[in-house]
Amino acid sequence: MLQSASTLAAVGIGATTTLEAGQQVPESPRQPADGKTWRVGVISARIKGKPQRINGHTWHFAQYLHPTIDLAVAQKHLDPGNQKYFETIVRNPACNFGVLPFPDTRITHYYEADPEIARLFADAFPGVEVATSLERMVKEVDAVWLGDASGTGDDHFDLVAPGLERGLPTFCDKPIGETVAGTRKILELAQKHKAPLMSGSIFSFEWGVEEVRRLVAEGHLGEIQHVVASMQGGYSPEGWFIYGQHPLWTLVTLLGAGAEAISLYARGNAAHGLVTYPKGVPGQFWYGRPDLGGKYNETSVHFAKDVYRYSPAIEGSFRMGHHYEMFNMARAFRGMLHTGIEPVPHQEILEVTAMIHAAAKSHQEKSRLVALAEVLD
Repeated sequence: MLQSASTLAAVGIGATTTLEAGQQVPESPRQPADGKTWRVGVISARIKGKPQRINGHTWHFAQYLHPTIDLAVAQKHLDPGNQKYFETIVRNPACNFGVLPFPDTRITHYYEADPEIARLFADAFPGVEVATSLERMVKEVDAVWLGDASGTGDDHFDLVAPGLERGLPTFCDKPIGETVAGTRKILELAQKHKAPLMSGSIFSFEWGVEEVRRLVAEGHLGEIQHVVASMQGGYSPEGWFIYGQHPLWTLVTLLGAGAEAISLYARGNAAHGLVTYPKGVPGQFWYGRPDLGGKYNETSVHFAKDVYRYSPAIEGSFRMGHHYEMFNMARAFRGMLHTGIEPVPHQEILEVTAMIHAAAKSHQEKSRLVALAEVLD
């Protein structure tokens, strides 16, 4: 049921997460009438205080917001696999979905507390300067993007607070806050200063998610009965707080907010669980599903009349599909800049954090079904 990659340019940003019959995919953002170019300041989070020299969530995800790259310089810093990936797909004009580069966004600043690490990014993307302080940077940009490849979110509030206090549209990578209280603190600061805020997982921006929305809108398969979200990789109690976010974000993206309870069973490097809704359909998740092979992740959406399964791949290519989901997330952020409308509701962001911690509690307590209310209070 996957469509040809040639049709991707027609897909909207997928900003709405409630799936209802007749719902249409949102259109791409209009061009601003004043010809404004959005200046974006990129921040690289740390992993328990240690810098991420080549942070995949800035080098891969945020780079879509900048029109130019010095590929030769970038490849000096990237590993061999990413050298080829940037050249053949991510920065290949033949793989631009008919949209890239965005005509109205530009990364102007890159912040990492170690300026020598920040300089690597600035040298690879012409026109980017090393930010000497967050306080100064937020006075010189129109929006903020915080990328965090493998951190816990423990430093996110301090990194995004200066921009939020100025009301700047902000992307704050997952896990947005290390704890439920940490996530709520960021959300409340954004609300206080009316700063549009976006967070989430690239799993929410896959091509298959867009196809599910179309199938729901068409209605010929009936209503969704349940969803199974799976990813490969080895489960660990520590890794759960970082990578367990992905399958849970898939469920929340497809089923919406309002989850009631969650359970988690883990054995070895595989974990499986259930998410219940008081009046909605249930969701299952896997972290470390053993049979996925090279798919990385897979989602099964069980309609009344059929099952639609998708992975990130497009036409069998994971590399192209990964390119699409990263691009689509950047496009959703760009849409937020234009409209001020947040593509991900705050309640969904908070609930994913709560699910993570409630599931960990479930695992510690013989996999009992733990109500989200137990960690949200």
